[in-house]
Amino acid sequence: MFLENTVNHKEQFGWIEVICGSMFSGKTEELIRRLKRAQFARQKVEIFKPAIDTRYHEDMVVSHDANQIRSTPVPAAANIPILADGCDVVGIDEAQFFDDEIVRVCNDLANKGVRVIVAGLDMDFKGNPFGPMPSLMATAEYVTKVHAVCTRTGNLAQYSYRKAQNDNLVLLGEVDEYEPLSRAAYYKAMTRDKVRNMKVNEAEEINPKTQAPNA
Repeated sequence: MFLENTVNHKEQFGWIEVICGSMFSGKTEELIRRLKRAQFARQKVEIFKPAIDTRYHEDMVVSHDANQIRSTPVPAAANIPILADGCDVVGIDEAQFFDDEIVRVCNDLANKGVRVIVAGLDMDFKGNPFGPMPSLMATAEYVTKVHAVCTRTGNLAQYSYRKAQNDNLVLLGEVDEYEPLSRAAYYKAMTRDKVRNMKVNEAEEINPKTQAPNA
């Protein structure tokens, strides 16, 4: 279980916390929990999310369990520092959708004494590291990896398998588009997809008259 540090006003330095995992793993739920605890402690909190994420609400960060907290949608990471001025705690959801500038922004905020809490997908639907998340995880003081439950095996799931036939890297969706899978289930599903999508050429007809005579 993650235990929050207190804001250290003597050192004037903050830190970065990263919450990562697959779809339906509870990343946003954990982000909201930490932010609400900070609000309860009467710390000044601001929450940001990418403007493209309008799945549940334009101005709210909402988890799959319908837990929510008010946020500010921003088109780019460069918008965050001005809006976060004077904050004790800054929360950032769906960080994988931001540009690489988000890494510098988070480190600058932490260097100014802000506690920065970031949530995002660590891998895309192809199983590759997603956007700026690897760099954020590398520079963060604390990294929490949460897991979903595999819908096919019941084991821990760390992959976001895309059921929809769409190869775009960014595809906002829910259970109709994505399914959390374990390593074994994901590998089998991707193998089946690869075989199904293979183009098999019809065998060429052999004309007996054109065959070379036997030696």
